[in-house]
Amino acid sequence: MHLLPLPARRFAAWCAVVLLASGVGYVGIRLCAELRTAVTPVLLALLGTALLRPLHRRMVAAGVPRSLSAGITCVAVVAVVGGAVYIVVAALIDSGDQIVAALRSAARSIADHFGAAGTSLDDLAANAKELLTKFGGTAASNVISGVSVVGETIAMAVLALLLVFFFLRDSYRAVGILRSVAPGGSADTLEAMARRAFRAVEGFMRGTTFIAFIDAVCITVGLLVLDVPGAVGLGALVFVGAYIPYLGAFLSGAVAVLVALADRGVVIALWALGVVLAVQVLEGHVLQPMIQSRTVQMHPAVVMVAITAGASVAGVLGMLLAVPVTAAGFGILHELRTRYEAVADGS
Repeated sequence: MHLLPLPARRFAAWCAVVLLASGVGYVGIRLCAELRTAVTPVLLALLGTALLRPLHRRMVAAGVPRSLSAGITCVAVVAVVGGAVYIVVAALIDSGDQIVAALRSAARSIADHFGAAGTSLDDLAANAKELLTKFGGTAASNVISGVSVVGETIAMAVLALLLVFFFLRDSYRAVGILRSVAPGGSADTLEAMARRAFRAVEGFMRGTTFIAFIDAVCITVGLLVLDVPGAVGLGALVFVGAYIPYLGAFLSGAVAVLVALADRGVVIALWALGVVLAVQVLEGHVLQPMIQSRTVQMHPAVVMVAITAGASVAGVLGMLLAVPVTAAGFGILHELRTRYEAVADGS
């Protein structure tokens, strides 16, 4: 090894580090995939804790006991999420037939203009439910035999809610537990990395929720003004899709434009497209820099690769979790780089 020049030895060392990190990452991903029913509630609970911790912290500061404040927070979440799900489901049930009929009509219109190429779009619209079922099935692969997807989903949701309660109530103990298991003299570094990762996820969740709400309200109002059928249901789709950056906004916006094209014609469809593009410009150039300026900023290419990797590992759920997990990873790398530069400058 010493016969090689110094640049070659450094290159070989970096290759070994990359291969080792890749191997550890691959084994970790495979273990998470095999233990998905246990890992998924933990990840969802961490995201929920990151979103709800400010409310819990304010209640504790106001003198409310930690257990009671955590319980009230979880009950409030159940009430808000349950009410939101009821509103969304009711809106989709009321306007679902209109949306599906409008998509079929749009596919037929495209088929009339593009011939056989548009026929496949008509088939896609007619079999949308079947395609969605197949795509969602990828997220439920490797499930314990005999357990239905619905039962598993309910069990994971209940477990995630319970974990949110415990994470909120016992969050003050997390630092002590983390430092107790830290090897050697790495307690300070490990604590700083954990804090930076959690702050990144916390900022991402709060910012994304606020941005999703603004996007959904703006697009819903625009569609209502244009008298597009199913405007509330389409707005709900925009809100959910906003948690999948770039791809979710594109797909939900495309559905809204297609519905407007089929039911209201080309002119209204162009206006709907203008509304969607205006909201996306507002998000990309105003809301994102202003709201998430203190969180980890990731290049769009990195986000798209993370979403693709998440989809290949865990389907739709992986797409939802990919970006916050990547944000946490970037936060850890940023903390390590900051500490390495500080040590290098000190030496």
